[in-house]
Amino acid sequence: MSEHRLPTRREAINLLVKAGCSPNVVEHCKRVSAFALKIAKACQRKHSNVDVKLVEISALLHDIGRSRTHSVDHALQGGKIARALGLPESVALIIERHAGGGIPREEAKKLGWPAKDYLPKTLEEKIVCYADKRVERLRIVSIEKTIKSYAVDLGKNHPAIKRILELHREITSLAGDLDAPSDIA
Repeated sequence: MSEHRLPTRREAINLLVKAGCSPNVVEHCKRVSAFALKIAKACQRKHSNVDVKLVEISALLHDIGRSRTHSVDHALQGGKIARALGLPESVALIIERHAGGGIPREEAKKLGWPAKDYLPKTLEEKIVCYADKRVERLRIVSIEKTIKSYAVDLGKNHPAIKRILELHREITSLAGDLDAPSDIA
């Protein structure tokens, strides 16, 4: 992959397969990409400046780190894989910053990650992070279901829940109603 060039959709899917992602992970990535693309286009229609292609391709690649682990570390591993493949830094950052609604420096240190902030900053990072939180395996779920799942898995007062709710408010303020019927299954 030539450095600083976004792969095509087909190339991104091939990168997932070559990295060793399971068919279920690849299909999940396709669903997240479709939902993220819907969000990005809705933001664009409402006059937000968003790189739609970056969102689509980064969402496809967001779980490439699951080729190595299914723990939260998949985000960190995915960033390393993206850089090793010569993908643009913007893609690597989206991959690193998609887990748990983003991971602040203190939580990163507790996870044994390099001590830095892994919170999504750009609109593209936020869209991919949010879309991933709303796609459970292969289905788009409500924000309420997402929050309930996180509360069960991490505890009802885990800071990730607050981050996801803040992300939800920000994205829906920019994109509008994302729970309206759509052609994305």
